[in-house]
Amino acid sequence: MGGTGEDRVYYVISDLHIGGDEQLGDVEFLDELLEFLGRLAETDEDAELVINGDAFGLWEFTRVEGTAKFDVLESTYPQLFEQLRETGENVDITLLPGNHDHELAAYDEYVERFAEYNVDLLQSQSFTRPVGGRVIHFEHGHQHDPNNRIDDWGDPNVAPLGYYYNTLVTSRAGQLSDRGRYNWLKDVQAVTPTERVPIWLLSKYFYREMNPLLRYALLPFLLLFNVSAILAVVAGLNLVGVWSTPVEWTTSFLGQFGTAGTAIWFLLAINVTVTGLLLLVGVPLYLLRRDINKTIDRFGILETGLTVDAETSYEDAAREVLGRREETAVFCYGHTHRPRMRALDEGLMVNSGTWLKRLHRRDGVIGLLPPVFYPSYQLCAVRIAADDGSVAVEYEPIQKSSPSPEELTLTERFLTLGRKPDPNLPDRATVEGENESEATVSTPELSD
Repeated sequence: MGGTGEDRVYYVISDLHIGGDEQLGDVEFLDELLEFLGRLAETDEDAELVINGDAFGLWEFTRVEGTAKFDVLESTYPQLFEQLRETGENVDITLLPGNHDHELAAYDEYVERFAEYNVDLLQSQSFTRPVGGRVIHFEHGHQHDPNNRIDDWGDPNVAPLGYYYNTLVTSRAGQLSDRGRYNWLKDVQAVTPTERVPIWLLSKYFYREMNPLLRYALLPFLLLFNVSAILAVVAGLNLVGVWSTPVEWTTSFLGQFGTAGTAIWFLLAINVTVTGLLLLVGVPLYLLRRDINKTIDRFGILETGLTVDAETSYEDAAREVLGRREETAVFCYGHTHRPRMRALDEGLMVNSGTWLKRLHRRDGVIGLLPPVFYPSYQLCAVRIAADDGSVAVEYEPIQKSSPSPEELTLTERFLTLGRKPDPNLPDRATVEGENESEATVSTPELSD
């Protein structure tokens, strides 16, 4: 292995979330990870691999305690640990705990166990590395998330709100996932932000778990809801004698088609009747719900931080860190699962993304159909290196086939025609050398 000079190249990955109860133990990107580590094992660069938090899903292990979780990881993923050993013989590997694997900071035995595989476990919240006359600041980022902030770092008994969510919800999903018509429930850990979980569950129930006969029976009603709502209003106006022309015109028009026209009229009549009843009940319920929500907001009853701003707190943290030490050029974090790069006055803030599946919400354009959560992979490593007096940051994509053909039903694929997400990685960026702090970056809008 090389030294720690300022010409060193850094490869950064994060949020692998390897391990967990039952179905959560299935690492769908294991082949790609082994290939990436194998490439580093043969590189001629003076390189260091930084695993920037949440490498392992220790919170999601609910049937073993303490360092016994390492034994489970070691026996479950022998190829991974042997590859880490081989890669660590050629490049330095630094592992930083995140929130999901915070226990790595709580037991000194973990340091010794990882050292056996040439992995340097740092039991701190952050660390820095020199590059091109400047400094890179590394941290996982969960300390800026009120649901996952760990105030007493290294305490094995610490339990922020996110801990309970993952031990009670995520781990349970891993235990139950294979009971479904399709093994989908384990993907709950890929749903971000967390408040989308209820609508995601509704979506997967409708498109995956609902009896197909019932689903296809409901489709015409749900697809025609918008039209039916308008017709229900028109039918109401006809009943009270205010405006009968649309009903008379529709009856005359459909009458030209005989039996087919009668069938269409019958279907519309059912939709209009049901929709009319829903409108009669739904409108006052909507007004009541809105008034209750306003009252709750006024009293602050639900100000628990469940809905987390995914960007502002990290930008504030980046500005503080970059401004504290003039030589710091890059604030590198993970946690949010969104590969993102932004130029600030003081330098660059860079998110290393996730190796988990990403789910992109696509709302229906018509009717009342649940949204579709379109799956994709966005595997990547962030490469940070000195480059002709500057610090260059770029994302190296790691190819993996899209899971959408197997994981989306025919109905979901039809509803997302022309709406497939295109999660491009940010473009290459540079920060000027030791005497300058100007950063230049071009970042495309990334869809969720």
